[in-house]
Amino acid sequence: MLEEAEEIGRRVRRARLRLGMPQADLATAVGKSQGWVSKVERGQIELDRVGLLNLVAAELHVHPNDLIGRPYSSSPTENQWQVAASSILRELRRYDLAPVFEGTPRPARELWQEATRLHRLRDAAANTAIMQVLPDLFRESRALAEVTTGHEQEEAYAVYAVCCKFAHTAAHALGHPELVAMACERAAWSARLSGDSVMPAVADWMRVWDMWATADWEDAVALSDKAIKSVQQGFDQGEPLAVRAWGSLQLRAAVSAARGGRKSEAKDRIKHAKTAAKRLGQYAGPPVYDRHSLTFSPGNVQIHAISVALEMREQRDALAISRRTDPALIEALPNSRQGHHHMDLARAWLWDGNRDKALTELETAERIAPQLIRNHPIARSTLRGIVYAERSVTREKLRRMSDRFHLDG
Repeated sequence: MLEEAEEIGRRVRRARLRLGMPQADLATAVGKSQGWVSKVERGQIELDRVGLLNLVAAELHVHPNDLIGRPYSSSPTENQWQVAASSILRELRRYDLAPVFEGTPRPARELWQEATRLHRLRDAAANTAIMQVLPDLFRESRALAEVTTGHEQEEAYAVYAVCCKFAHTAAHALGHPELVAMACERAAWSARLSGDSVMPAVADWMRVWDMWATADWEDAVALSDKAIKSVQQGFDQGEPLAVRAWGSLQLRAAVSAARGGRKSEAKDRIKHAKTAAKRLGQYAGPPVYDRHSLTFSPGNVQIHAISVALEMREQRDALAISRRTDPALIEALPNSRQGHHHMDLARAWLWDGNRDKALTELETAERIAPQLIRNHPIARSTLRGIVYAERSVTREKLRRMSDRFHLDG
């Protein structure tokens, strides 16, 4: 684990030298000291916030995955998802060609049932399973759009757009930037053809995530606001799908603002999201299928509030928010969100100096969503931080004992 930190440091150094950039210039660009850059390059300081990692990568003109070595090396069995990812990319590249599909595609209502299955897999953080399901569903939804007209055709494009969202989420979790980018582009294309008034905002929600990779915080906030405006009327009228999208976009804007150093705005955005969650809870109409697969709820707002605090390096605020949060809200979340939440708490406890609680939270996160956590750079950096701190304490105890035993003499 500690060797991984050293390798990340070497990648930072190689990228910096490739640009002919002095350490002092990189330090100024990211708001740190030259000594900090030197320690990062020696593997002595972790890039333990996504915003910080992305900012360093942006200044070095590389993708964040290039610095942290994602996708991570694993067994041949665990790497099989990359075969499915290649199949998905092939389908996305040929989006405007006649689909290769034998037989008659199923009607949209049956394809939506397949999307519900993907929703369950996403909730379980089963990203490799999502990859395996998607190629066939992309082909069939595209085939349905080719042979139908009117509402049925629009629904086929809506299914295709949601498949793009699942591909986007899984590719982010597993570390496949090419699939991330192409899924986002095709989501925007199919959303415009879907006849779904909320789907273009969902595509923008995806684009905001991609802007984080290049540390374009202001653009991410601006795009969030553009998408929020597009669903504002539905939000004002209390339409559940519009309310979900509006609230989810406020959370995107909150994270973007926090990473851009706009603390006041980040907190205001969390308040707006809480308003949306409250409005969603007041809905009294018939059940509405969450066709966009946006995990938005009071619990999701709370765990985002914790993440936002951590992006602003306010771990005590994060822990205080956690203490005030009803555990039932967290338990109601899907495993994917619960795992991320406990990973965040592990980081907060580590920064607060409590390694035992940090390790307990990280173990909980891994138990709930093992695939997600083992492939997440923040979970890995947190574990390295725990290991390094434990070794440092042990070394200090041994040094003191050695002094008492006069071993040097």
